[in-house]
Amino acid sequence: MSLSACDHMMPAVPAGAPLDEVIDEDRQAVQKGVEPLGETLGLDQAIARALKYNLDRRAKLMEEALAARQVDEVGFDRIPKLLGSAGYSHRDEERTSRSKDSVTGAPSLANPSISQDKEHLFSSLTLSWNLLDYGLAHFSYQQAVDRALQAEARRRKASQLLVQDVRSAFFRAASAQKLQGEVRAALALAEDGLADARKSEQEALRNPLDSLRYQRQLTENMRLLESIEQELVAARFELAALINAPVMQQVRLLADDEPLPPDLLTTSVDEMELAALRQNPDLRDHLLQRRIAQAEAYKAVGRMLPNIGVSYGAYNDDDRYLINQQWNEATVNVSFNLLNLLYLDRVERNGRAGVRLAEQRRLAAHVAVVTQVHVARAQVAHARTQFERADSLWSLDSRILEMTAKREQAQAGSKLDRVAAQTTAIISQLRRYQALAQWHAAAGRLQATLGTDPVPDSTDDQSLEALSRGVRQRLLSPLPQAAAPAAPAASVGG
Repeated sequence: MSLSACDHMMPAVPAGAPLDEVIDEDRQAVQKGVEPLGETLGLDQAIARALKYNLDRRAKLMEEALAARQVDEVGFDRIPKLLGSAGYSHRDEERTSRSKDSVTGAPSLANPSISQDKEHLFSSLTLSWNLLDYGLAHFSYQQAVDRALQAEARRRKASQLLVQDVRSAFFRAASAQKLQGEVRAALALAEDGLADARKSEQEALRNPLDSLRYQRQLTENMRLLESIEQELVAARFELAALINAPVMQQVRLLADDEPLPPDLLTTSVDEMELAALRQNPDLRDHLLQRRIAQAEAYKAVGRMLPNIGVSYGAYNDDDRYLINQQWNEATVNVSFNLLNLLYLDRVERNGRAGVRLAEQRRLAAHVAVVTQVHVARAQVAHARTQFERADSLWSLDSRILEMTAKREQAQAGSKLDRVAAQTTAIISQLRRYQALAQWHAAAGRLQATLGTDPVPDSTDDQSLEALSRGVRQRLLSPLPQAAAPAAPAASVGG
């Protein structure tokens, strides 16, 4: 019964037309302003589309824009306050009062007096400025500026990670479209060979043990081919999600036309370390966080100091009992909570501790960035070597497959030999694409560590063609750019 009661308490979920309308609106919003894909897609075009249309990156851009607007909002707290007020007062009885003699204390014999109208209008315009509020607002403004710069650094890092993901997904999707037909052809050939082997076994045309071994090897090759097919099937969907493309859009990936990653190792280690320390977004984020902690320490101490306020105002009251119904008034006041003296030392210590913590994290990030430079360089060198090995193996296995096919045609070799050679060649070609993707990914990690931005910050006002040119120029450049202020057809799904 308790479950039934809970069910009745659950709010009703909108169903039917309203929910369908939301789904349709979301689908339209996802593709709003997205240029349609062409028949072909290169790596630079894929990266450009991701930078322009990826929804996660759009969210980062909005976060950065919001942080910039908050800077202006915080800046308003530094200016004086101009307060205007007006009011109306009404009493149902006259405001009468008695008085007594200030010396004798005896009640005055005069009749009660009236000193205020039963109803009257009053207004004022006051300009006030508070020194403590101004000081706190000044540091808050500095913090808002630094947080806006942090949002920029995080957006840069997100863009660099996005580029790495696109590079990896592009070549995996390219290998999928390149090998899909070959995998299916090899599976069909293996199925034929397996059927022939079973028929031979039934007709006792060969040794039963040899027949079983033959079938097992064919089945093992088929298992390898099916695992490759399964491994490749999701690559196109991952790429489509990154570039915000329709799931079933057919496009030919120009992986074979792409140049190899640039030789970043021609740049000296010292130059790379200096570039990374200047431009790495993680290190910049920690540097800004240290400044924010310092400003927060100043604010904490500032709240303990005396408060000085100045105000000047013009007042008006139509009370007919007032001799001067209009007047100006200036005030200066100083206030101080004396108990703050008991906590001032503790507040200062806490502030210094926060600054030291931020500084320690910044130094740790400094060491981490330098380490990342050396690790990324080693990964690039290793990935390049692995690609060269994979390319050589693929070339050898392709030649072996060619010779095996000729032997089968001349009836000097078996179908099993051809299936095995074809499977090995497919695996070698897959490993070559994977090694190429890893090389590009390693180059992307090194460029990201150095703080290389794929394009300048402004992407909304640039065409895809211009973005593609910028991406190609920057990604093929061995030296990092300074950060601006700020094959057969296959499906690519999104």
